[in-house]
Amino acid sequence: MAVKASDNFKVYENPKGPKISTVSRNVIQKGKLYFKDIDGSGKVSKVNDWRLPAVERAEAYVKKLTLEEKIGQLFISDWRMGKYVPALEANEKGEKSEPKLDESGSLDEAPFIGKTIFGEQNLPGTSTLLKEWFARHLILRNNVSTEDITDFLNQLQAVAEECDHFVPVSVASNSRNENGEVVFGMNDAGGVFPTWPGTLGIAAAAKGDSMKVVDQFSDAVRRSWNAVGLRKGYMYMADVMSDPRWQRSYGTFGEDPKFVKKAFEHMIPRIQGSKTGVTTDGVAMTVKHFPGGGARENGFDPHYAAGQWNVYQTKGSLQKYHIPAFQTAVDLKAASIMPYYAKPALEKSAAQKDKEGKKMEMQPYGFAFNKPFIDGLLRKQMGFQGYVNSDTGIVHNMKWGVEMLDEPERIGFAINNAGVDLISGLFDNEYAMEAYKRATNKYYEKNPVPEGFQKEEIVLTDEAIDRAVTRTLTEMFELGMFEDTYRDVKAAEKAVATQKDWDNAYAAHLKSVTVLKNDWVLPLTPEATWQKNVYAEAFHKDPRMAEKLTAELRSMLTQINLVDSPKDADYAILMLYPSSGEYFHATKGYLELDICEGKVVHDVDDKCRPTEETHWETTLHGVERVQYISDTVRANDGKVIINVNFTLAWMLGNIEPYADALTAGFDTYPQAVLDVIRGLYPPSGKLPFTLPRGDEVLAVDENGVCISPNDVPGYDKDKYMPDHLKDENGKAYAYRDGHGNYYELDFGLRW
Repeated sequence: MAVKASDNFKVYENPKGPKISTVSRNVIQKGKLYFKDIDGSGKVSKVNDWRLPAVERAEAYVKKLTLEEKIGQLFISDWRMGKYVPALEANEKGEKSEPKLDESGSLDEAPFIGKTIFGEQNLPGTSTLLKEWFARHLILRNNVSTEDITDFLNQLQAVAEECDHFVPVSVASNSRNENGEVVFGMNDAGGVFPTWPGTLGIAAAAKGDSMKVVDQFSDAVRRSWNAVGLRKGYMYMADVMSDPRWQRSYGTFGEDPKFVKKAFEHMIPRIQGSKTGVTTDGVAMTVKHFPGGGARENGFDPHYAAGQWNVYQTKGSLQKYHIPAFQTAVDLKAASIMPYYAKPALEKSAAQKDKEGKKMEMQPYGFAFNKPFIDGLLRKQMGFQGYVNSDTGIVHNMKWGVEMLDEPERIGFAINNAGVDLISGLFDNEYAMEAYKRATNKYYEKNPVPEGFQKEEIVLTDEAIDRAVTRTLTEMFELGMFEDTYRDVKAAEKAVATQKDWDNAYAAHLKSVTVLKNDWVLPLTPEATWQKNVYAEAFHKDPRMAEKLTAELRSMLTQINLVDSPKDADYAILMLYPSSGEYFHATKGYLELDICEGKVVHDVDDKCRPTEETHWETTLHGVERVQYISDTVRANDGKVIINVNFTLAWMLGNIEPYADALTAGFDTYPQAVLDVIRGLYPPSGKLPFTLPRGDEVLAVDENGVCISPNDVPGYDKDKYMPDHLKDENGKAYAYRDGHGNYYELDFGLRW
């Protein structure tokens, strides 16, 4: 392999200024000060002068960049990492094969076709991408070592330095500091950086303990990301969970708008570096998904057509539940905000008022194309000053509401009209150039402007391009990426391995464990298990995964007499990992929340209404066996302890009656769950959402309208539930256990 950029960069120390790091860029010395020759002028120009405000430098640089260089900076897309190129396509057997690359993992590997749900593109080698396409915004999804990620990012910067005009490469990633399944577009990686429970688990821990949990998490994110050179995060979700069937609920901080707002009050300054914006040791945050992704029509996800609508059927819901955390993000100068794919459902949205108390205009366009929401509500009324980064795929596949426009027109409509600054999906330079040319080349004299649009809305102008690029350049100047471009691998490894961060992360796992039911069983202390037999088993949707998890569970139960049959057990410890639906793929019906196997449920039609046709749903393989184990152990006067991993607000009607003790985890380490169960740590977690009682409180009528409003969080749904569903306490929505406890927001038992 060629000499690593990590081993080859030079450093210049300014006595009262930023450190300068470079591989090949010219460095200008003026007195005792050093300046990087960013613009290639050989002078301490406005662009090169780190003493000037970031925005002033960005505005000066935009005037020097070529049109092609600026257009290259309008897009952000996934990028492969040398020898870690992901397998993007599967054969008819579902098998994925890794592409054949040379052992060097060179940045100049052969071109390949990138085919994803967001579109398809013939991609060049990395050097071509950076030098000729002038791409400067990439998304990294590889889960690799600290050394590899640091060196890879350094190599990208070294190639970028070879261009006439130097603009660093801003590499973004989704979360890397949470446990759980690595999911494309959600958790890009896990286990390398200090690893907390899922965001729902962080909420459960902080609600039961203190916001110090959030502070420690945020500090570790900033340190670990900055150490390796990752300076932009697609994080975190300010969405309030209001329809529990939304698959991305597990990436939220729950259903409590006040808590979500408070969490962002703590996270943004600590991750970005200050309350007034990003700093040179901070990581820029892209807060998502404006104006709140939780208001899903019956839970459907907008990655597919059935989920293209946000529903605001309840008067005032937008301002009461969904906007507050985003206002906090605006007030604390979040670097970027990401609009959701969805569009407002006009016929299913009650009158919503904007920040000025006026009726909110509801245009039938996806939010990245929606001027009233982006330019009007977000910028003019809420005061957002950062840049708008679209969600991935809006130009090609998730083009909700603007299907009648072609690709160049969608780019123009998002940037020129709505005010988007960075489009995620593919590197659509050619389409953007076409949108720019159409402003002046008489294209629309020969071709009609699509009905309902104006030419000025769907073309790209110099003014709009300069505005967008100035905003993203400003962020990079503020982060210090132009000056201190490189990271030292050894220092990065030391920072990521900081034991205090890993200890704080494990403590958060412990604090996230939430006790829902305890019939004088827990804690299961050594005294309680003395001369007693314990049976342990894990359950999953995939039987093969269940076997693996069972083996891991049993290996953790040390100093306990384990038996192989529930018939011989005084106690049973069962770990349940239910799963519903498939990310990026529509289900035949509504997302199933019941913990079930082979349940017959209704299909939905093309308008998302229930039909007479049915299909089977399974969220957990072996549900009947859970009941069998419980009956068998209880027949011997034994006790059953069940932990459920909550990635969604599961219905517990098939589980809770069979548990003498019931705990909840949220992508929580199983060892941490066992530590709480066995009394090594006192429980303190609180539910970050309300668990629905059953199918009856999520029923959808023949018109596609849910009996509990999609845009109202679980804790407030009883206000809108019909009386015939309410019990003697006036409650209808929340699950009620055998002891009479309601599993509502903030519920959690202690010893």
